[in-house]
Amino acid sequence: MSNDNVAADQLRSIIERVERMNEEKSAINADISEIYKEAKGNGFDTKVIKRIVADRAKDFNELAAFDAVYDLYATALGMNVARVHAQDEAA
Repeated sequence: MSNDNVAADQLRSIIERVERMNEEKSAINADISEIYKEAKGNGFDTKVIKRIVADRAKDFNELAAFDAVYDLYATALGMNVARVHAQDEAA
């Protein structure tokens, strides 16, 4: 088998693996969408849930620093807004 054939086989294998992962990702995204539909059907605000999920994925220190700057900017603009997270209460 020549080097060209080996390289082509490796490339095909890589592409097929990525394609399988994309198929799995699509299936998982569909499952997540169904969970959000369920939440909405039960009266929950899905925008808030999505924000909480995103915040929980962040590093606590990164999130706390973001919140501090957010509060500083909001105060400078005269907004009476405080961002509170469950992680803040646990700290």
